[in-house]
Amino acid sequence: MDFGKCDYFTLRWRLRWRMTSQSMLFLLFFSHIVSGQIRYSIPEEMKKGSIIGNVALDLGIDMQRLRSGRARIVTGESIQYTELKTDKGTLVVNERIDREQLCGEITPCSFSFDLILENPMELHHVTVEVLDINDNSPSFHQHEMQLTIGESAAPGARFVLPTANDPDVGINGLQDYNLSPNENFNLKKHLNSDGRKHAEMVLEKPLDRERYPSLSLKLIAVDGGTPQKSGTVNIDITVLDINDNSPVFNQSVYKANVMENAAKGTYIITVNASDADSGSNGLIYYSISKMQGSIDSLFEINQTTGVIFLSGPVDYEKAKKYEIRIEATDQGALTDSSKVVVEVIDVNDNPPVINVMSFTSPVSEDSPSGTTIGIINVKDLDSGDNGQVNCRIEQTAPFKIISNLRNYYTLVTDTALDRETVSEYNITVVATDAGMPPLSTKRTFHLKVSDVNDNAPVFSQGVYNAFIVENNSPGVSLLTVRGQDPDENQNARMSYILEDANIGASPVSEYASINAETGVIHAVCSLDYEQIKQLIFVVKAQDGGSPPLSSNVTVKILIQDQNDNPPQVLYPVQTGGSLVAEMVPRSADVGYLVTKVVAVDVDSGQNAWLSYKLQKATDRALFEVGLQNGEIRTIRQVTDKDAVKQRLTVIVEDNGQPSRSATVIVNVAVADSFPEVLSEFTDFTHDKEYNDNLTFYLVLALAVVSFLFITCLVVIISVKIYRWRQSRILYHSNLPVIPYYPPRYSDTLGTGTLQHVYNYEVCRTTDSRKSDCKFGRAGNQNVLIMDPSSTGTMQRIQSEKSILDEPDSPLEVSSIM
Repeated sequence: MDFGKCDYFTLRWRLRWRMTSQSMLFLLFFSHIVSGQIRYSIPEEMKKGSIIGNVALDLGIDMQRLRSGRARIVTGESIQYTELKTDKGTLVVNERIDREQLCGEITPCSFSFDLILENPMELHHVTVEVLDINDNSPSFHQHEMQLTIGESAAPGARFVLPTANDPDVGINGLQDYNLSPNENFNLKKHLNSDGRKHAEMVLEKPLDRERYPSLSLKLIAVDGGTPQKSGTVNIDITVLDINDNSPVFNQSVYKANVMENAAKGTYIITVNASDADSGSNGLIYYSISKMQGSIDSLFEINQTTGVIFLSGPVDYEKAKKYEIRIEATDQGALTDSSKVVVEVIDVNDNPPVINVMSFTSPVSEDSPSGTTIGIINVKDLDSGDNGQVNCRIEQTAPFKIISNLRNYYTLVTDTALDRETVSEYNITVVATDAGMPPLSTKRTFHLKVSDVNDNAPVFSQGVYNAFIVENNSPGVSLLTVRGQDPDENQNARMSYILEDANIGASPVSEYASINAETGVIHAVCSLDYEQIKQLIFVVKAQDGGSPPLSSNVTVKILIQDQNDNPPQVLYPVQTGGSLVAEMVPRSADVGYLVTKVVAVDVDSGQNAWLSYKLQKATDRALFEVGLQNGEIRTIRQVTDKDAVKQRLTVIVEDNGQPSRSATVIVNVAVADSFPEVLSEFTDFTHDKEYNDNLTFYLVLALAVVSFLFITCLVVIISVKIYRWRQSRILYHSNLPVIPYYPPRYSDTLGTGTLQHVYNYEVCRTTDSRKSDCKFGRAGNQNVLIMDPSSTGTMQRIQSEKSILDEPDSPLEVSSIM
């Protein structure tokens, strides 16, 4: 471009001084608000990278704020002419700026954009005015013009000359026309209402065809730039004869309206001109001046009727009005011209345009109401009501749109979000203008909601119950607990923990364990119903969030009984050294209660239901055993012929599957006095068969007793030595000595040992699963105890009344050990 280096830098210094002064004034008057605006002026055709201005300095923004606020330029246009250097705070040229291409004939020429900063949000409007330089010469649409003028043309006849076009504006635009010197024509210049200049050639002296049959002139168009530029068109004139009247339009200016985007062929207006000549010299032909660039591609005229109609699309956003130069020419080539001004009426043909400035996804579900999700910019190229835009959210969603700045809208949350209810949203923003009919544009935003650990695990049951049969294998699965957590990923990853607790005196971990991932509870050991009836413990489910959340559930494991214990006979007691016999007088009647076999079963339920049967008897016809109560009674009258010694074998069976049993031998003496049966039972105790059966058990018992005696002796001696040493320590320490006596330890009859005789009472209730023993009074049944190794017999006789006669009451049995 023709732009002097010295003049360029002088102009640039003046522009910078002007911009700096404007920025200072702007900051003084508007420093109290968040947004501002600045204006720069630059010449067109500046090189890419040329500095326009320092926006950081002019707006009073430091460099750190530019970077932290993510400063950026928003134009909404396809071409971004400027670029912001955030590291220096300067605004530089990004693309070649051609003022003629950018604005055409519009002056002053400028383009605007917004400078946006975030956190907090700031908006600064920047306007860059593009100054024209003289980079275009005036030019004509054609290089030659042919005119035919009759020699009879009277002085003052006018001839329309081509109009030059100079894209530059102001002083650099078209300034003047000059006609090459001649004696026949002068140049008359005109200024249109829109500022355009055109010229007419006026005949000053009549033409003489015989002297000059043709003339060649030059029309020169010059601008006012420095250096000055010009354009030339050659005018070739052919001189004709006669036709001395030119056409005349009935209006100098015609006005018409057309809707933008009107269809091709739409009627515009009709022009009319008249010619005073007659015949062929009065025929007029209409045409659109070819000197107006691309107008002839938008409008056409009927050359005979003067009807103007639309031949191409018109767009209000590109041009709001058109000026058409119409020429009327007669047969003698005489012409007249008129102007048609066509104003374009805007229609709502541009929908709003939605530009996304920023959008954040995902957003945390614990974000407070009013959290900014996105920022959008909405523009409409139409004008008036057609360009007024309203934004809304199409569907019902917990979001809303607010507008604090011109053409900018913020998408924010309206309520608290819950990912467990809705994990993602499709937010459709609708921008609608106010035209008739209205046009709208939709933009859908896909927003995901990220999870926070706000839900504790929940068990499907309040209490888990399970059953297991005793004597199970260690490691067997008992049941599975399962929790649900509506959170996701790590926040929903659960671990199952067995809470510390004691079952009896042992920790729960000795009985059960749990898989931390699956929640499967296993038995650690084999369970015994007779020791523990149920396991009750607490399982905790804890998620993997931070901080973790947890919940507890109670687990009850009910242990079911197995028939794994045989009945135990409590009475009569089977002794190895002494023989116990029940006495039955010979005068006993039928149904006489001899004794009662007492047995218990530590199992429960039907496994503890006992039945008694007589397996063997010396005389089966004399005795019977009660099936349910174990009572041994006579079934006939005792006679003198009955043997003195009677031996009964009673079997006790439970009701389990398979059943278990125990056997007890009951010795009965049929006699009226003890001396009568003494010799019989003495021989009875030395019975070889009986001794053979007890030999093995006696040897085994002797070995066990000897071992226990030696062990107890060692323990007693060790305890005595320990206590003696402790007493010596206490004695030397001058501390008071407090004697200690073990529970139930007493000196009986001065011997210093425990009593050798205990009376105990066995109690049996109707609940077969429970049994206990307690020490109490001696029974009142007649019992004979004989010791074969002694020479005498000890007899103990008590009252005849026996509690064995009351089967529903607890049975009391007295034994001497």
